[in-house]
Amino acid sequence: MNAPTALPDLSHLWMPFTANRQFKANPRMLTAAKGMYYTTLDGRQLLDGTAGLWCVNAGHCRDEITQAIASQAGAMDYAPGFQLGHPLAFQAASAVAGLMPEPLDRVFFTNSGSESVDTALKIALAYHRARGEGQRTRLIGRERGYHGVGFGGISVGGIAANRKTFSGALLPAVDHLPHTHSLEYNAFSKGQPAWGAHLADDLERILALHDPSTVAAVIVEPMAGSTGVLVPPQGYLERLRAITARHGILLIFDEVITAFGRLGAATAAQRLGVTPDLITMAKGISNAAVPAGAVAVRRDIHDAIVEGTANGIEFFHGYTYSAHPLAAAAVLATLDIYRREQLFARALELAPAFEQAAHRLQGAPHVIDVRNIGLVAGIELASREGAVGARAAEVFHKCFDRGVLLRYTADTLALSPPLIIEEAQIGQIFDTIAAVLKEVA
Repeated sequence: MNAPTALPDLSHLWMPFTANRQFKANPRMLTAAKGMYYTTLDGRQLLDGTAGLWCVNAGHCRDEITQAIASQAGAMDYAPGFQLGHPLAFQAASAVAGLMPEPLDRVFFTNSGSESVDTALKIALAYHRARGEGQRTRLIGRERGYHGVGFGGISVGGIAANRKTFSGALLPAVDHLPHTHSLEYNAFSKGQPAWGAHLADDLERILALHDPSTVAAVIVEPMAGSTGVLVPPQGYLERLRAITARHGILLIFDEVITAFGRLGAATAAQRLGVTPDLITMAKGISNAAVPAGAVAVRRDIHDAIVEGTANGIEFFHGYTYSAHPLAAAAVLATLDIYRREQLFARALELAPAFEQAAHRLQGAPHVIDVRNIGLVAGIELASREGAVGARAAEVFHKCFDRGVLLRYTADTLALSPPLIIEEAQIGQIFDTIAAVLKEVA
């Protein structure tokens, strides 16, 4: 199919997480992609510094994945997942389970990170009920956490803009831990900051307030990405794990962003040495070629729900497109690329060069913090008075015009390139940001 060369009618599409009026007044259109690059409508090459939306970890339009999808579409386009199965679904579950930390080897497929989070929250509630502790209904998230856009996800999430319009309809039994970001103590940290482990202890205060026997689960991102790259302090996740285990509370890691190599391992849990009870994932699971997500579950949690039901359906939950044949084919092809090309190890090897390039921006105009872990970096800029996000938006636009794609949230620039990136391309990304910062007021 030839790439379009003219603008379509823009009026009908209501774009997600987009300032629609501003975009349609000055649209930025992508028409093709390959490897590390997008092609824009006007034919320019755009270096992808964000792996799409944190998701194209193996690079764009990998032949193995597109061929697997096309072959499966020709053989069987769809199969119901309720009371019926197809072999690829089970093969994909085995492949995912093989990458997870033990004993998280039971896999429930979804279609997105948002669905994975809602699924994990439901599993937590079902598990406690199956064990005779149905009073455990409270869920605890974290300030500045992002867990998708389902009502469960925005309830445990802690990004105010995502919650405020819907505040009257959020889940009722939810509380939030404090976030871990501190410019005073952690500015320009490389990797995990030294300060902040004690912030996990606030969980004990929350539990005392609500009674720990009423709490089902705590959900956090090991590294919070969408809120501006918040790296966990040294010892912080370990403390959360110890507290939740002591009180019989499930710990959920939302690894929609961090799973599949972003930090230099299959999961952040393995990279950071802390094993939760459930892991949510999406994005990199299929290299974003087909929408897909999953929840990896500790085996005994699965068994308590499944074996605790006398007969019939054990867990009343699922999606029409769970383990869709095309998604399953994409998952298997994607995970095979990660294995053959050793992309997780490659990300770990590239991380020092990526860190060094990012921290060269310390001292650049407007930069008040640089933080990084694995192949992720956040560059926080001072906000203009009364216009939070305006400076980062201008940097985003100018970098786009110069051939580099990045993301921004508020006034933090976020970088998370495909794991196939070369060192010269790392240099191009950060050199472009440095040059643009000198032009921005």
